Amino acid sequence: MRKVLFAVPLLVLPLLAVGPQPAESACCYFAAKDKDILQPAQKAFLTWDDKEKVETFTVQPKFEGNAVDFGMVIPTPAKPKLDEMPREFFKELAVFTILEPMDISKYKTLTRFGAPGASGGAVLEKSKGTTVKVIEAGVVGSLDYKIIQASKADDLYEWLKDNKYSYSGDEATLDFYIKKAWFFTVMKIDPMQMKKKKDGSYEGEVTPTRFTFASDKLVYPLKITQISVKDKTEALFYVQAAHKVDLPGDFSYEFTWTPMWSQATGFAVPEKLTKQESEWQKHVQPTVQDDLKKVNDLRGKKHEPATLEWTKKVTEKDVGILEGKEKYNREAPKEDVEKLKLLKGHVKKGQFVTKFRKVFAKDEMSDDLEFVRAKVGDKDDDIEYFSILPTSPP
Repeated sequence: MRKVLFAVPLLVLPLLAVGPQPAESACCYFAAKDKDILQPAQKAFLTWDDKEKVETFTVQPKFEGNAVDFGMVIPTPAKPKLDEMPREFFKELAVFTILEPMDISKYKTLTRFGAPGASGGAVLEKSKGTTVKVIEAGVVGSLDYKIIQASKADDLYEWLKDNKYSYSGDEATLDFYIKKAWFFTVMKIDPMQMKKKKDGSYEGEVTPTRFTFASDKLVYPLKITQISVKDKTEALFYVQAAHKVDLPGDFSYEFTWTPMWSQATGFAVPEKLTKQESEWQKHVQPTVQDDLKKVNDLRGKKHEPATLEWTKKVTEKDVGILEGKEKYNREAPKEDVEKLKLLKGHVKKGQFVTKFRKVFAKDEMSDDLEFVRAKVGDKDDDIEYFSILPTSPP
């Protein structure tokens, strides 16, 4: 039986391009010769402990296709510890990060404006004549996994094929991660977890899995996605850290966030602004025109700027909402609000949670990402965004 190989770096991303046609999806797909597979959605919850240098990411790939067996490969910079997460974890994360109603008393006008630029035991198995080492094998949730390392890309390439993963791939991309001594987690997915459609193909999401590993930086292996993307791919990041997080350089959401926030603040009643907001407005106002120009320049290159969707330093009240002790003040189904308790212990008091989205063009994927502290110029950006602004996108 042929396996269909997916690759999921720090999110759900591709490792080996397989099959005839790369898909324009949130990740990638791999197909076994006559099979078409795609991942139409990509989302990840990342956490970062800067003091302990520990990163976690939780992924829940969504697959669609006509193969009878599925698989993933997830590269990480150190050996990961795997844990099963609640199946509806991301659904509840989305509910938790719905923007709160607008503070009507804060603004001079209620007119809505468009936003500018809107775990198993160690195996220590080594096949003869190969540098591939199987360091651990086990089961997490309903997924069988193996953690492997290799010192040669062609050895890993052959190992995957010998283990019945059918693909046509890129050894150079594998070598990019092997030279950095990264680990690869191979996971097999039972199609019985998915819904079988009338045409015989499958669709569905697998059980979310959390990876915990040591890392000097909060990183995301973007380069591995490039080989299976035709034109572009979209990624939704939820990042929990001690501060507000952004992407570096041209990938920053500040080019869209700063003009949107600054314009909204211009509609506010001055006395309603906090000292932090007043000082931040003075700092960012001179940058707005340059930001708008940057957005136009990016789009001229057929690159889409990132967008900030929600960010907040988690409070005692927020934790109380998760525990059902505080009132939830957004619109969501009652049963989903009651299930917010699934986030207890994962969303932590005193940490910033930052949610943002970025569509990556293929030519923007030549290297991995390193998340950075949100800044405008030389000043840290700690402005929260958890309630609707007059300039918020609809």
